[in-house]
Formats: sequence, structure tokens, C-alpha cells
Amino acid sequence: MKHTHDISACITGALETYFADLDGEMPAHIYDMVLKSVERPMLEIVLKQAKGNQTLASEMLGINRNTLRKKLVDHKLV
Repeated sequence: MKHTHDISACITGALETYFADLDGEMPAHIYDMVLKSVERPMLEIVLKQAKGNQTLASEMLGINRNTLRKKLVDHKLV
């Protein structure tokens, strides 16, 4: 699937830039940083595509609606 590859390439490029910008400093909490950086815009776009319908958005994401609701609250999107 081409779109998945495009997303992976964007993340790869962003991480390479992140490490280059560190200029030898030790990074910390990369896993959480990346997930939070990706999760919020993904939720925003999927919710927009679902025209605000959280049930539809949760189906598109393949997650439970309650899980989606918690993530939306965590990211202050509701």
C-alpha cells in the first residue's frame, strides 16, 4: 500500500532530522514523543473525514469508540 509507505517515509525523515538536530545530545522518551506527534493529527484528520461522527471515526481507526473518546479527551480535541 503506497500511502503507508509515504507515511513511513515522512516519519523516517522527521526522525533523521530530529537526531541530526540533537548535535550529539542524548535523546529521551522518543517512543512517547513519536506516538503523541502522530496520534493527534491522525485523530484530527480521521474525525474530520468522519464529519465529527465518533462512531464512524472509531470504525475507521479500528479502535473501540470509548478508546477513541479517551484519546480525544487526552489530546484536548473535545
